[in-house]
Amino acid sequence: AGERSSGTGGFALFAQSTLPLYDDLDRADARAALGLEEAVWAGVSVVPFRVRAGDEASCLNLNRAQQVPVWGVRPADLAARGAFTFASAGGGWELLDAVASDDAVPAIGDAQTVTWALGKKVGDEVAITDDHGRPLRLCIVGLVAPSLLQGGLLIAEHAFTAHFPAAGGYRMFLLDAPPARADAVAAELTRALEDRGLEVRLAWQRLADFAEVSNTYLRIFQALAGLGLLLGSLGFGLVVLRNLLERRRELAVLQAVGFCRADLLRVALREHLHLIGLGLAIGVRSALVAILPALFTPGPALPLRGFALALGGLVVSGLLASWLAARAAVRGDLVPALRSE
Repeated sequence: AGERSSGTGGFALFAQSTLPLYDDLDRADARAALGLEEAVWAGVSVVPFRVRAGDEASCLNLNRAQQVPVWGVRPADLAARGAFTFASAGGGWELLDAVASDDAVPAIGDAQTVTWALGKKVGDEVAITDDHGRPLRLCIVGLVAPSLLQGGLLIAEHAFTAHFPAAGGYRMFLLDAPPARADAVAAELTRALEDRGLEVRLAWQRLADFAEVSNTYLRIFQALAGLGLLLGSLGFGLVVLRNLLERRRELAVLQAVGFCRADLLRVALREHLHLIGLGLAIGVRSALVAILPALFTPGPALPLRGFALALGGLVVSGLLASWLAARAAVRGDLVPALRSE
């Protein structure tokens, strides 16, 4: 979470206030006026955001946002830190300073917010109304890989003040702080700015709240998939058992000419081993097609170890089902089957 390329942007703290803050927290005189202790503030820097409120557009809201929140930021503050990873090619935070020929304001959003909450992509426009009562078009010029910036769209601060003059001051903050003193900085900010309704959280905790929603869906799908694999393994064992029971006369002949029961078990396993391999090959190929977008999307590495363990579990379960079915088929007296043969 401390890396600049992660979903936290490398920031230690995330803060939001009910009332706007007009002071620059990076200035010593402003901090002194607010009563912040310099000893606690050592090594801390702030990226402030102007906020135009709207409908929550993150995964915490199941409804489609009608008026997306807009955040104004100085692009240089984020670009200088190399904060966050862009999921779209073609530039970074400097895209917010570009001048569009059709009066649309460049905007950057979190990939989850833009794709799922807004149903948009790079190049699409989001129509809202500014503080002058005029329609305003926000053109999405970039996407940030899943991050704590879910819930709104970012535009350059100069464009924000031009279209939303009523939203004065700053109401959202990303703070760089030494990890060992993040809690102390959060406590000091909360104490000094409690009359502004300031809420300070660890950045990774906000990101974890967003991830918990998708993780809940993933756990449900994994449980259903696990049930399907369990039923599939059981069905495979039943098919093998039926096949071998129908061939008991052949097994009896093999035993009569000198094959022991252990040999019959090995023959049965080898016959059905290629079915396990074929099934895994088809399943893996289908799965690779399904996760192909994730392979080419910047972000966390794929859990290859988990994939390998899952495939290994499937091989073991298939072999176990085959062995149990073969063992059940060759046990008992095969002489009656031999007589009928």
